[in-house]
Amino acid sequence: MRISQILDKVDSGDIALPEFQRGYVWTRDQVRGFFQSLYRGYPIGGFLTWSTKAETTQTRGGDFGRDGTVHLLLDGQQRVTTLYGVTRGHLPRFFEGNPSTLTGLHFNLETEAFEFYAPAKMKDNPQWVDVTALLQGGLGSQLLTVTQLAEGDTQVQAVYVERLNRITQIKERDVHIDEVTGEDKTIDVVVEIFNRVNSGGTKLSKGDLALAAICASWPEARPTMNEALASWSAAGFDFKLDWLLRNVNAVLTGEAQFSKLAEVRVPHFQAGLKETIDSVAHVLNTLGGRLGLDHGKVLSGRGAFPVMSRLLHLHGGRFPDALTRDRLFYWYVHSFLWGRHTGATETALNQDLQALDDGGVERLIDVLRRSRGGTLEVRPDDFVGSSMGSRFYPLLYMLTRVHKAQDLGSGVPLRDGMLGRLNSLQVHHIFPKARLREHGYNRAEINAVANFCFLTQDTNLRVGARNPADYLPEITMRAPGALESQWIPMDPELWRVENYPDFLAARRELLSYAANDFLETLHDGPAPVDLVPSTRSALPPTAVAVTEPSAVDEVPGLAALLGELAEAGFAHPELDSEVIDPRSGEAITIAAAYWPHGLQEEVGTPVVLATDTTPAEQEALEASDYRVFHSADALSRYVRNMRDEHTAA
Repeated sequence: MRISQILDKVDSGDIALPEFQRGYVWTRDQVRGFFQSLYRGYPIGGFLTWSTKAETTQTRGGDFGRDGTVHLLLDGQQRVTTLYGVTRGHLPRFFEGNPSTLTGLHFNLETEAFEFYAPAKMKDNPQWVDVTALLQGGLGSQLLTVTQLAEGDTQVQAVYVERLNRITQIKERDVHIDEVTGEDKTIDVVVEIFNRVNSGGTKLSKGDLALAAICASWPEARPTMNEALASWSAAGFDFKLDWLLRNVNAVLTGEAQFSKLAEVRVPHFQAGLKETIDSVAHVLNTLGGRLGLDHGKVLSGRGAFPVMSRLLHLHGGRFPDALTRDRLFYWYVHSFLWGRHTGATETALNQDLQALDDGGVERLIDVLRRSRGGTLEVRPDDFVGSSMGSRFYPLLYMLTRVHKAQDLGSGVPLRDGMLGRLNSLQVHHIFPKARLREHGYNRAEINAVANFCFLTQDTNLRVGARNPADYLPEITMRAPGALESQWIPMDPELWRVENYPDFLAARRELLSYAANDFLETLHDGPAPVDLVPSTRSALPPTAVAVTEPSAVDEVPGLAALLGELAEAGFAHPELDSEVIDPRSGEAITIAAAYWPHGLQEEVGTPVVLATDTTPAEQEALEASDYRVFHSADALSRYVRNMRDEHTAA
C-alpha cells in the first residue's frame, strides 16, 4: 500500500491505535534519520495491523468501517505518526506525545541534510526547504526558489529539482502491511504479538494490559485517571498511571497483581476508581497535616500508598481513629526508610496487603519489623546518605516540621501558618559548600543529609557562605534554642571546618534520637494535634514552598546537557535520585541525574549520571546493568554519538 493511501486511512479513521498502545516516543534525531532513509530509498520495514470488530476493543483515533471493523497499528506507530505529522503538518487524532518533535523539519538543497528549524542557521536562507511545505505544495511550490538559487546554471537546477522530487515521491512509496485477523485474536493474544514484534522498542507493562481490558468496556477510564493525576500534579505530586491503577487494584481486590482486575466488572471499577481518588487525596492531605510531608520531593515511599488506600477502604473511606492513623504512618515512614516497596514490587505489596487484611496495622508493622531482623530502630549511620535523593532527606524535613524547628535567624517555628508570603523555606548547608570545597570535600560529602537544615529565605541570604564558627555563635545569642531545635551540636569546636566529619557524626546522633522518639510517639500515642486539619476535599496547593538545591546547579555541564536532550526530544531525568538494585531493592547510590526508563522514554537501558561514586557503588551499578557516566561531558559525548547514528541510519 502506498504511504499516501495509509495517511488517507489515518484521516478516515480506518487506521488507528489500540488503546493499549503507549504514546509517541521518537526523538527529533530519529525523525531526521527516518526521513534520511526515505530520501535515500533505504528499507524502512513493513507495518502490522490488527483487523478487529468495533465491539471487541477500544481505539484511539478510529472510526469503524461499513463492516464494523478498524485496522489497529501493532507495529509501525512511530513511523506512521512521523509520516503523518510531517506530511500533513498537523498531528493524527491518536497522537499522544511531544508535538515539537514533528514540527519544523527542513532539508538542505546543497548538503542533502535533514534538520529541524534553527533561526540562526536557516532564517532567510533559501537553501533550507520546509519539508512539510514541500510535501503539501508539491515540487511546483519550490521551482522559483530553485531557479533563483541556480543562478542560470541548468545543471545545478536539475540537481536541486531531482533532490526535491525524491522527497515529494516519498508519499508514493509502497509499504508492505501484514494483518492479524481471526476470532481467536483476543486482546491478550494481540498484546503478546505486540510485545514480540516490539522486542527492541516499547514494551507493554502488566498495567497497560489491565487498563486496555478496562478501556475496551469503559473508554473514559484512561481520561478519568489522567484527570486525577493532573490535579495531583498541579498540587505538587507527580504520579504515574500504573501507580494509580495499582491503588485501585488494592482497593477492589486486596491484591497486588493486575491480573485480578480481569475479574472486576466496569461498574465496580468505576466506583472503585472514584473511591481510590478520594482516598489518595485524603492520605496526601493527612500526610501533609500530620507529618508535614507537603510536596513531591519529600513524599517518599509511593509504593506504600496502595496499602494505605486499602486500609481506608476497609474502614469506609476514612481513618477509624487517630491512633490507627498514626500507627499506619509509623509503618509508612519505616517502609520508605528501609525501601520496603522498591525492587520486587508485587511480592512485598502482596505480603503487606495480606497482613493488613488479616491483622490490621499491627500485623503490617510486625511483618516489616521481621523483615528488618526484628528492629525498626533508626541508627546514626542511617543518616550517612547524601543529597535530596536520600531516603532520610524526607525524614529530616518531617522532623523539622513536626518538632516546630525554629528559623535560625528569627527563632520563628518553621510551620506554614507562621511563615510570611516572602519567607519560603530553603535548604541550607550548615557548612557552606564553598568553604567545604576549599578544604577538598567532594559533592557527596558536601551534600550529606546531616549538613542540611531548613531556613527561611531571608535567613539563608543573611547567613550566605559564612563559616559556622562565625555565624552559629551569633545565633545562640540572637535566637536562644534555635540551634537545638534543628539538632545542631552545641560544641563550638565542632563548628570549625577542620572538624566537619566530627560535626556530621554528632548531628547524626541527635537526628537518630529525634527520629526514634517521634516515630515511637506515632506508634504508642497519644496522638498529638494535627498540624492542619485533614479533609476529604480537593487537594489544596502546597502549603509551604521549599527551595531545594539541584544537581543542575552543581554538576558542571549538566544544565547544557539537559537543554540539549530536551531539544532533541529525549526524556527528562530524575535529579538527585536514589538508584536501586533491582534484585535486592537496596539503594546503590544517589545519582546526580537518573533516567530509569532510558534516555528515550520506555526504550533502552536505564542511564545513570553519578559524579561521586565509590568503587563498591560503581561495581553494583554495573552489575545491575545500568549504563553509568561519571561526568556530564562523557554523557554528552555518548548522546552526540547516538544522535549521529540515528541520523545516519
